[in-house]
Amino acid sequence: MNEAFYKNLHAEGLLSDESFGKITPPRPPADFSVQWEVRGLLYTGVLLLTGGLGLLVYENIDTIGHKIVLVCIAAIFVACFAYCYKTSLPFSPQKVKAPNTYSDYVLLLGSVSMVSFIGYWQYQYHIFGTSYGLATFIPMVVLFFIAYYFDHLGILSMAIANLAIWMGVSVTPKALLLQNDYDSGTIINIYIVLAVLLIIAAFLSQHYNFKKHFKFTYLHYGVHVGYIALLAGYFHYYDNFLAAIYLAALVLLSGLVYIDAIKNKSFYFLLLMTIYSYIALSSLVIRVLFQVGDIGAVYLVLLYFIGSAVGLIFLLISFNKKLKAL
Repeated sequence: MNEAFYKNLHAEGLLSDESFGKITPPRPPADFSVQWEVRGLLYTGVLLLTGGLGLLVYENIDTIGHKIVLVCIAAIFVACFAYCYKTSLPFSPQKVKAPNTYSDYVLLLGSVSMVSFIGYWQYQYHIFGTSYGLATFIPMVVLFFIAYYFDHLGILSMAIANLAIWMGVSVTPKALLLQNDYDSGTIINIYIVLAVLLIIAAFLSQHYNFKKHFKFTYLHYGVHVGYIALLAGYFHYYDNFLAAIYLAALVLLSGLVYIDAIKNKSFYFLLLMTIYSYIALSSLVIRVLFQVGDIGAVYLVLLYFIGSAVGLIFLLISFNKKLKAL
């Protein structure tokens, strides 16, 4: 008798739950994926390995010698790149899957080692002299090539960071806020140029369907850096007519992000656009209210934040419903 027969008896009440459980063979447990756990361990391993090697070299540099250290670092990244080149799939302008689980992390280790090698070489032997821009430009070009050839988003992020370093800034939004390096209008404009380059790269990737999946990474950094730089410009030129230009550019950026987010059904970029636009609007409202100059302005500001916070929640809910309806 097959299992269906016992199921019918159990459904008709002729077979108790206890008897049905004893007759029916136990089902094997469902498969459980440990992919992300393994990837997390591998990524942590790469960080620990590079950090440990750096600490080992730092504590024993007088014993080991600079040349031996450089040779060892060079051997690591050459071996990593050779392995990745040998095992990689043919290049394609479309998304290419990694040949195995380990290749992405071997490539990451090789790239980190390569950047360390060039930086160490420059620091110890000044191979580029005082042309520090060249010391950052070469690894930047190599990292972009590696990111596209091997289709690696992590290396692309490293390349973008090196592009920012080459331009004399830091691409990490957290670092921008912590360092508070906005005393110079030139620095702010460099950030804006960087943001424009990244946003253009994002849309070109999509338009020409060349590594189209790289668009999110470019746009992610470009939007964050662009908004922070424009807000910084607005606050820097607070009592100058240039503040209106930065504010208008922020509105333009918000419109661009909104159109693209609706088109691609991206709640993430709608969220970024809403938060940064809210910061700009709030600063403008507070400026207008405090021009009144009496105690009533304080209460109006408090009422504004209460009302705007509720409105912000309803706006995000509305965006979410709109995306689901598309």
